[in-house]
Amino acid sequence: MGIVKIDDELHEEIRKASSVMVRSINAQAEYWIKIGMLAEANPDMPFAEIIRDQMQQAAVDIRKVAGG
Repeated sequence: MGIVKIDDELHEEIRKASSVMVRSINAQAEYWIKIGMLAEANPDMPFAEIIRDQMQQAAVDIRKVAGG
């Protein structure tokens, strides 16, 4: 674990987004970093596909979550 220095304006945007996404500020920043890294590593993969792949890797059964 380390300390990352970010711009105050970016921190404020992370804070606002974290409240919408019901995450801590650190969890929101970590999420964006992870998704950004995956997007850079897979430039032809759409966001929805990145998320679907991550859900599959975590063995999330979306049918159970969606009630179907």
